[in-house]
Amino acid sequence: MPPEDPLVAARQIAGSFAARIVGWQGTHGRSELPWLGSRDPYRVWLSEVMLQQTQVSTVLGYFQRFLDRFPNVAALAEASEDEVFGLWSGLGYYSRARNMHRCAQEVVVRFNGAFPSTAAELKTLPGIGQSTAAAISAFCHGERVAILDGNVKRVLTRVLAFAGDLSSAAQERALWAAATELLPSEEGPDRAVAAYTQGVMDLGATVCTPRKPACLMCPVADLCAARAEGAPESYPVKSRKIRRSSVAVWALVARDSQRRVWLEKRAAKGIWAGLHCLPLYESRDALLEGLAPKDRLAVRDGKSFLHVLTHKDLHMHPMSVDCTTPGPVATPGRWFDEREWLALGLPAPIRKLLLESA
Repeated sequence: MPPEDPLVAARQIAGSFAARIVGWQGTHGRSELPWLGSRDPYRVWLSEVMLQQTQVSTVLGYFQRFLDRFPNVAALAEASEDEVFGLWSGLGYYSRARNMHRCAQEVVVRFNGAFPSTAAELKTLPGIGQSTAAAISAFCHGERVAILDGNVKRVLTRVLAFAGDLSSAAQERALWAAATELLPSEEGPDRAVAAYTQGVMDLGATVCTPRKPACLMCPVADLCAARAEGAPESYPVKSRKIRRSSVAVWALVARDSQRRVWLEKRAAKGIWAGLHCLPLYESRDALLEGLAPKDRLAVRDGKSFLHVLTHKDLHMHPMSVDCTTPGPVATPGRWFDEREWLALGLPAPIRKLLLESA
């Protein structure tokens, strides 16, 4: 049985674990991704933010489009929020885009356009947490700091048979301490930290997967306490479940005689904060009340569908109308033609509705 103290377990395998991860990364790690191997903090930061809760295959196209439009942090800082949201549209979790824009502006103002070189300073920037800060400083400057994204948590909790509940802040701190213990030694070359960091991320993404891990292909299989127990899929442990809610929403697709669509900008807080959106209502009756009497008679019901958010299920009920009036009553929006709304930051289901009804 492994020691109960994760630090003791980490110290027992530290040197061998790091060496094997570095060696494996050089021969079997991912190498085709455009941000891999870069020592440019802007590129590393951009990829790390985009990859939060988003699959690599989805990020690839967005990453290149962002670089084409914003080749450096100064260009991103100078952009409008609407332009950033427009380019981000479809990636979801728009708070990332908002924080990314604020972060770029702070890098320009506080650090003269150059990302700081230490994880401690990086963590003072908007949207950069401990793991993202460590990734940037390790990849770009060889700082000996541990990351702990989802893939790395899975690898380390399995190797150490770390049974602590990661919904507990104290247990997560204990895992951070063990992760630091497993890093390559301070005497090693700077790039060993970068190769190790990339390697443990790659291992979690390609071999030590959530279900059916490929243990026979793992370079640290004989060091893995969870494999020895015969239960790698039991780790990591996280008991706290997301409480989901469900809500019905009526969305108004209103067009004028020029086929322009009526959109409003959402409030700075709440669902789809800061994005442009169709007018949303809590009921069909409320939607109808928002229209002029003549337009209410021309409303058409669309096909309802489910849109799933992280904590909430949205039951969307689209309704369309060709307006004969200046616009929906008491709605602080305006008409947008297709060229305009295609460039806006729009929630994914709203963009889908507009494309289908264009």
